[in-house]
Amino acid sequence: MRDLDAPFDSPHVREFVIQKVEQVAGGHHHHQNQNSGGGGGKCWIPAYKRDLIRDAEPLIQEEPLKPWITLKRNIQNVKYIPSMVDIRFKSRYVYVDVGARSYGSSIGSWFKKQYPKQNQTFDVFAIEADKAFHDEYKIKKKVQLLPYAAWVRNETLSFEINHDPGKDAEAKAMGRGMGRIQPVTKSSSSLAGEVNLIQGFDFPDWLKKSVRERDFVVMKMDVEGTEFDLFPRLIKTGAICLIDELFLECHYNRWQRCCPGQRSLKYNKTYNQCLELFTSLRQRGVLVHQWW
Repeated sequence: MRDLDAPFDSPHVREFVIQKVEQVAGGHHHHQNQNSGGGGGKCWIPAYKRDLIRDAEPLIQEEPLKPWITLKRNIQNVKYIPSMVDIRFKSRYVYVDVGARSYGSSIGSWFKKQYPKQNQTFDVFAIEADKAFHDEYKIKKKVQLLPYAAWVRNETLSFEINHDPGKDAEAKAMGRGMGRIQPVTKSSSSLAGEVNLIQGFDFPDWLKKSVRERDFVVMKMDVEGTEFDLFPRLIKTGAICLIDELFLECHYNRWQRCCPGQRSLKYNKTYNQCLELFTSLRQRGVLVHQWW
């Protein structure tokens, strides 16, 4: 048991922590919290976090006809948690970039420069399966690269590099198409781009072993549709309860910038399904933002 300094204008907080110590590979001991999110994703949501979600920018209810404009503009409306409340009562600060691509794609260009950190030092993890970006991280000493695909279990996956017609300009500027994963058991005939075999890892399990509820965890996720596989597993395992703030690009059959009146054929989900996902995450205590 210990007393914590609560966010400003919040009541005094007393935290009870129950741990068990497990022996893991290499002879190290891993401390596992009993309060790190129960199965079924039923998270305990403190009152101040409910207030943050209530005061956050509203979700866009109507499907944008020009998502490349509407969703980009919406980024300017984002209310970051550290801009609304004191986070200095947390024990550790963690940023996880799932689908990080290059260092400059979002870690260097956005998180390092724009995300408000209240002078706290964050442990930064980049999860990126595309080998084309791995060498760059060797010289980024303050970023830990996990060179795998975030997935629901440990297994080999097919990794397709292809261009989304709606993001041709972005892909060309980055010099690399966007990657999408599929189980190897699926027919490779549906994969039209460059295809490689990569290693997927149990992302919810890794998250539960890497962070605790007393940590402040920020996550950006851009996984080309795999979010609809990951979040049911994150919820079922209770790992979802460990995420404080989430910047999620949800992939659906959106209207194409290149081709008026045509939807993307790359994804079979709808905008309403994305909206349902965002809504359910906020209801579970995760301050999620619509990202682009």
